[in-house]
Amino acid sequence: MLFTNAAILKSATSQIIENGFLQIEDDKIVALGEMKDLTDTGDSNDTTDLEGKLLIPGIINAHNHCAMTLYRGLADDLELNEWLQDHIFPAEAVSVSKEMVYWCTKLAAAEMLLSGTTTVADGYFFSGEAAKALADTGMRGVVAHGVVDFPAPSVPDPTKNIDALRNHLDHWQGKNPLITPAIFAHAPYTCSPKTLIAAKKLADERGCRFFIHIAESSLEQEKIIDPRGHTPVQHLAALDILGPNTVCIHAIWLNEEDLEILANTKTHVVLCPQSNMKLASGISKATKMLEMGISVGIGTDGCASNNGLDMFREMDMLAKIQKVHNLDATALTAKEALGCSTVSNADILGLEGVGTLSVDGKADFVIIDTKNVSLTPFFNQDILVYSSPAAHVDSVVINGNLVVKSGKIISFDLEETLQKVRALADIIKASQVPTTQSSQSQLFE
Repeated sequence: MLFTNAAILKSATSQIIENGFLQIEDDKIVALGEMKDLTDTGDSNDTTDLEGKLLIPGIINAHNHCAMTLYRGLADDLELNEWLQDHIFPAEAVSVSKEMVYWCTKLAAAEMLLSGTTTVADGYFFSGEAAKALADTGMRGVVAHGVVDFPAPSVPDPTKNIDALRNHLDHWQGKNPLITPAIFAHAPYTCSPKTLIAAKKLADERGCRFFIHIAESSLEQEKIIDPRGHTPVQHLAALDILGPNTVCIHAIWLNEEDLEILANTKTHVVLCPQSNMKLASGISKATKMLEMGISVGIGTDGCASNNGLDMFREMDMLAKIQKVHNLDATALTAKEALGCSTVSNADILGLEGVGTLSVDGKADFVIIDTKNVSLTPFFNQDILVYSSPAAHVDSVVINGNLVVKSGKIISFDLEETLQKVRALADIIKASQVPTTQSSQSQLFE
């Protein structure tokens, strides 16, 4: 495919090519530049004149629990522990299944694709179904198998956790160009030191990413199983869990020593600003982390705690909350936020050829229609962070395949997915799982 007459943003901080072209063959970009330099269209029989639309690198969501789209709006306006223990865990107990993970992950993929996200890092139960769902939608995914030290829907016997991880890696490593398997240890308060050490050892042996929720709550230290340090980060450091293939999710409640540990071990951090705001978990030290050279990315978290999967909105919140928190309008710029969701997220997830647009890079990109009210006038890429362009995503290409065209998903049947998820939601409605509404009713009775 050949795309012509486009404005092209090669990376978060580069100058926009005002009138450019991009050519792909199979899954790779083979040429891009200014229109005046386009002399050879090769064998391309599929040319699209973008008429001034903007072409940008595919957006990457570095943390999600995709199947939790089923719980969107189920339990809102609650603190973290009550939200998780009294509402989400009971809902999962009656609804999580292979079917649920497959269809609800497809729903998440639809929302992400339509808002310009081309890659997602997912961690949940029945990880094989999540991987299959993403592959079936044409979306790129780093799919991590979840680990907890209690019976889970996909691994009812916790003593078989590591075997389940190994099976997940065996099944997906190198088997599908869209899927990269990984390991996700839920948290130090749901995984014992023994489990964390064994899971991390396997991640090291297999060269895959190791994800873990850490320091999300001010009360987390009190709940850690057999703590080995004075803070959650120091607990992981004592277990030798941190390092270049470890990704710490949330990382809000950190002191100076914690930050130094993360920097010195080259551990990655993924922030979820909207989820953290909604659950009143706190505000990350993102600006400080970047100053210290810590690799910082962003994700949406799951729909149960966000409630949306729009990464442009996440960038907007990341930048603005840091400005307010630091009382500094120059703190964490729009370009830094855009970089966190593209090139930084690609590095954090260990993916090559995505996050920027370059020759020989993967053909993962988004086409945005800038000829609308909220994106006019268009001076530079900062507007992508501050003016919600997700609604104006025109087309999405992933691995050289067109998956969204003219604002419509063409890679799978969206209506079928919506119907399946609505039927799954009826199971929760028919159960005795408390919703926010019922919880509030009990409060006032």
